[in-house]
Amino acid sequence: MAKKSMIAREKKRLRTAQRYAAKRTALKAVVHSATASYEERLEAQHKLQGLPRDASPSRQRNRCRESGRPHGYYRKFGLSKTKLREAAMRGDIPGLIRASW
Repeated sequence: MAKKSMIAREKKRLRTAQRYAAKRTALKAVVHSATASYEERLEAQHKLQGLPRDASPSRQRNRCRESGRPHGYYRKFGLSKTKLREAAMRGDIPGLIRASW
């Protein structure tokens, strides 16, 4: 089980990114716009840099829903490798069986 503080920090990052998502996309559109003047683009870039670091979606880490483990994460299931194996052995995931040949 991951530390509770790390899981809470990750949830806080998610909330922050969602809160600033619209503002970020608007500022990024101005920065990448060919029609905007140089001063407008520069001002938008400064405003973008002024946003909180955690407002960037790339700062989020995928974590297991059950254990909070950050490594060995399978996006398709939202679980880490150990919890995925346990769920598969219990038969909780339809269509997922052990490989044998």
